[in-house]
Amino acid sequence: MKHITLLLLYCFCLNMVNSQHIEGAWETTESSDEGYQVEHILIMTPNYFSEAIFEKGTGKFLGTKGGSYSINKDMLDFTYEYFTKDSEIVGNTKSEAFVLNGDNLELGHLIWNKVDNGTPGDLFGAWLISGRKRDGEIVKRDTSGPRKTMKILSGTRFQWIAFNTETKEFMGTGGGTYTTIDGKYTENIGFFSRDDSRVGASLEFNYELKDGDWHHSGLSSKGSPIYEVWSKRPQ
Repeated sequence: MKHITLLLLYCFCLNMVNSQHIEGAWETTESSDEGYQVEHILIMTPNYFSEAIFEKGTGKFLGTKGGSYSINKDMLDFTYEYFTKDSEIVGNTKSEAFVLNGDNLELGHLIWNKVDNGTPGDLFGAWLISGRKRDGEIVKRDTSGPRKTMKILSGTRFQWIAFNTETKEFMGTGGGTYTTIDGKYTENIGFFSRDDSRVGASLEFNYELKDGDWHHSGLSSKGSPIYEVWSKRPQ
């Protein structure tokens, strides 16, 4: 009985260490059949992940997939909430072996390089939009339904995704790098599924953390004033 308890404790500690080491942002590049370079950015927060795939240099959007995950020894169990390549995978869990070797991650057929470990930005985590200010009042939004708008951030990378887990529909995504300095949240767009011409643009917003929520205000990419409230996804 003592040996079983020690083994379970060892497995628990190993999972905790792997979880901490795997959190943050990872990147890798591969060559397409057409000869251009394809960039992959993987963001891992506690319990949630998202991978964005786009053409390196131009930012042309190629695909995305994401959802929740758990670690089981040397396996990552991915449960998909969106998958542009094959929507039928949404709702299913796929297990993949992984190996952590310092700042390298072997996952699938790719070797990933660590970008950051969740720092230095203030907004590391997975967030759901939970409210908007209208006529001076914050109107709350239910985040428990199947249609979600999520923003997932490491310490330097961000991606937003709109999706519906019930219909398996993907509505759009965008992402790139970000900074949080002196109450200013700045996004530098690296890819945008709805409009490639937005790649390279930078948007600056005011941000503040209030009672655990992220209050986000400024002008949208179309120049319209916005005030949004984002809440952390439960772990």
